[in-house]
Amino acid sequence: MSVINTNPLETAQIEGAAHGATISLILDYSDAGMGPRLHRHPYDETWVVVEGNVAFQAGDGRHRAGPGDVVIIPAGAPHKFTNEGPGPSQLVCIHANPTVIGEWLE
Repeated sequence: MSVINTNPLETAQIEGAAHGATISLILDYSDAGMGPRLHRHPYDETWVVVEGNVAFQAGDGRHRAGPGDVVIIPAGAPHKFTNEGPGPSQLVCIHANPTVIGEWLE
């Protein structure tokens, strides 16, 4: 068992391989207007929105999500998200892989 201490007001990347786990996490904290640029992974990615209003784009699809919503993107799908504000957003990004692998597309 691993207990990993994090700061909820900072983004953190947790590689599962370092803890004997089959998944990795990114604990994302973003200010309004912020988020990663378009990218993709060779595995599924799932987000749990903890706080904020977030716009997700996957391919041509666009969806808004708020606290308590779960968003799932299949392997290989180009995607990105942006915090729509007005305040910060917090997301738990679950990568279905023991290491985070990504390809930046923009």
